[in-house]
Amino acid sequence: MELIRGKEFGGERPLFAAHDLRLEEITIVDGESGIKQCQNMECYDSKFYGKYPWWHVDGAKIERCYFAPGSRSAIWYTNDLVMKDCTIDGPKFFREMKNVELENVVINDADETFWKVDGLKLKNVKLHEGTYPFMFSKNIYVDGLESDAKYVFQYCENVEIHNAKIITKDSFWECENVTIYDSTLDGEYLAWHSKNVRLVNCHLAGEQLLCYAQNLVLENCTFDAACDRVFEYSTVEADIKGHIENIKNPTSGHIVADSIGSITIDENVREPNNCIIETRK
Repeated sequence: MELIRGKEFGGERPLFAAHDLRLEEITIVDGESGIKQCQNMECYDSKFYGKYPWWHVDGAKIERCYFAPGSRSAIWYTNDLVMKDCTIDGPKFFREMKNVELENVVINDADETFWKVDGLKLKNVKLHEGTYPFMFSKNIYVDGLESDAKYVFQYCENVEIHNAKIITKDSFWECENVTIYDSTLDGEYLAWHSKNVRLVNCHLAGEQLLCYAQNLVLENCTFDAACDRVFEYSTVEADIKGHIENIKNPTSGHIVADSIGSITIDENVREPNNCIIETRK
């Protein structure tokens, strides 16, 4: 593997179609498409300021690098990527990709990040600001995630999440086959119109959570005191630890909690209207 160290690149496509390169302490300054249409590329301790620096790369390893705000849309159409110990300040990263692994990465502008990624592994990742990260992505595994971005995980499939703290609203909408363990989910309208969502040992906060859901399962979960209008028009099997303030119009299933503030079953409930709701004996 050829080594390039301590150089600065700018302009259009300075490393176009390169392959089998190890880049160390390089800088991509203002310009476009610094590393494009490449294969088998490694990059360490480097800085990126220009637009679109990693497009159409097959096989990439990026460690201890910095992506400035001007490096927007930096990594698209790049497969088999491993990124570790990096900081990203630019928006719209990671699109139309396969087999992406991130570890110890901070994304300070998560706007429209991780769109249409197939095969995503995250470990100890932080997302800040921005809207709609993870849109239309699938086959996702997460262990350690902190996020205050808005509208996360919409239209996703086959998602497994551990040890997450997600503060947002409208999260996990229109998702299918999602399991979340040992996490805190704080925000309104959680998992509306979802299918096959399972929550295990999770704490939930917000209003009108878990509505219009099919095959919803909760195991040993807790609810914030302000949660109300939960489970409306959902089919649900829920084992709730502690108190839940209000349950409204679930369609079918079984809900058990240590205590329930109130239950709303009104003229708008949907058939079959046979959900069993009870306090633990």
